Amino acid sequence: MDKEIGIEIKRFKKIREENHYTQQAFAELLGMSGSTADIERGKTKLSGTVVMELLRQFNINPLWLFGKSFIQHIDPNGGDVSPKVVTVNSEEEDSILLVNQKAAAGYPNNIQDVEWYQSLPAFNIPLPEYRNATYRGFQVEGDSMLPNIRPNEWVLGKAVSNISEASDSKIYIVVLLDSVLVKKLQKISNAPDKVRLISLNPEYLPIDVDVKDIQELWMVNSKLTFGLDEPSDSNLLRQLQQSMEELKGQIKSLND
Repeated sequence: MDKEIGIEIKRFKKIREENHYTQQAFAELLGMSGSTADIERGKTKLSGTVVMELLRQFNINPLWLFGKSFIQHIDPNGGDVSPKVVTVNSEEEDSILLVNQKAAAGYPNNIQDVEWYQSLPAFNIPLPEYRNATYRGFQVEGDSMLPNIRPNEWVLGKAVSNISEASDSKIYIVVLLDSVLVKKLQKISNAPDKVRLISLNPEYLPIDVDVKDIQELWMVNSKLTFGLDEPSDSNLLRQLQQSMEELKGQIKSLND
């Protein structure tokens, strides 16, 4: 029976025992009804609300809780932007969740809801570039990142643990309190508590946001695109070739 209990349940119980709470008292502290007995038996899954309360009250790192980090405690106000929930496949390998435009609208509000993530499609890419890290895919909405990223394309991002790891030269998926944006990130030297989000499309103005309002950060390292258009250079070459053929035909008709 013990083998069927996930690491997050074992660590949940460890937190309770280390802080000397009974099952009933711990449940009350976390805003649960009854006790934590069903969770500790593996009958009930940890909800996003419980994970959030563990982070808020005990500074428990969600990645550590689910066995994806060796760091047990983090400061939720110290620039932590790591994933709040990590999913794995049947082989206990990280799976890449796909968040389409519709799901992205609800992503900020469900960011710690383990059950909500189970409704999202997931897959794995057997390439070395996608090993030893957590990745997530988001569908891009709007044209603010043209010409590099077009509307409806998918970007794949690598999880960033802390805002201090972010680089000014990279594009990121930025999960705010109420939205998910794909932008180039720039740190503001005279305002360390803020970052500037920059669109590649010059028609869009930069946006300054508070670091504390960033829930997750994913560094874009690749994209999925469909319906590839023929390069414009190829079209031009074809037009030139066609014009040359027409010119040859006209010259030939004059000589005949």
